[in-house]
Amino acid sequence: MTDELLLAEQFETERPRLRSVAQRMLGNDAAADDAVQEAWIRLVRTDQRGKEIDNLAGWLTTVVSRICLDLLRSRTSRREDDWPDDADFVDRAPTPEEQVELADAIGQAMTVVLDSLAPAERLAYVLKDVFAVPFDQIAPIIGRSEVATRQLASRARRRLQEPEPREDLAAADAAVVDAFMAASRDNEFAALLELLDPDAEVRVDEAALAMGGQATSIKGGREIAEFFAGRAKAALPATLDGGAASCWQHLGEIKVVFAFTVVDGKVKQIELLADPSVLTRVGRRSPRRS
Repeated sequence: MTDELLLAEQFETERPRLRSVAQRMLGNDAAADDAVQEAWIRLVRTDQRGKEIDNLAGWLTTVVSRICLDLLRSRTSRREDDWPDDADFVDRAPTPEEQVELADAIGQAMTVVLDSLAPAERLAYVLKDVFAVPFDQIAPIIGRSEVATRQLASRARRRLQEPEPREDLAAADAAVVDAFMAASRDNEFAALLELLDPDAEVRVDEAALAMGGQATSIKGGREIAEFFAGRAKAALPATLDGGAASCWQHLGEIKVVFAFTVVDGKVKQIELLADPSVLTRVGRRSPRRS
């Protein structure tokens, strides 16, 4: 058997599972099929470049997940349900019978997820709760830390348990974030310490470090309060992955986002992120008052 045939055979073995992942992410048979086909194209290109893949199943899951995540973000920004710039999908949309079959397969909970969650929340929930992918493998796909990825999945579960999205929880988290940034700006050390979990951590991605970040990580509430006291003079309220955040921009362009993980009213983690793929998910919002 040639290498090409062996690769195709291995891919076909994974296809049903990959299609299931894409269906649950996208809620559309045609879109799921195209996402899987795009994964096959990327696999062939990778193989042709001579790159070895140690864990093919894991590699394909990551690629399909990222393709779906990009498509979901595009839907959010365009406010459309179709794939970008591809009118052919109109004619290939599932029939009502197929939609019923898909809805039955996904279940009512997943329908709520597809309709109400931010793309990153959706991916974290689907991969962890439906396909049992470990958080340490999901985090690199989303571009967040493992702690933040766990919180995204947790937030998705909370929304599933409520008949309506918990806007009160979102508002409460935003109030904590904005109070923290205000205390940072005003050099209020005691207020910062009060808002921080004692075991809180600051994490800085490589792109932010390249811009002049001072440390890859800072651990402990007191250490973080000391670091942030008197800073954040120009930080603006923002959103990331459906959660409250802050950002710093230059000449109208967002350069760094401060991604907060808030647990029980305390800041558990702050991520300073400048990766372009993350910055595309940043939105604007009005400040909240605690």
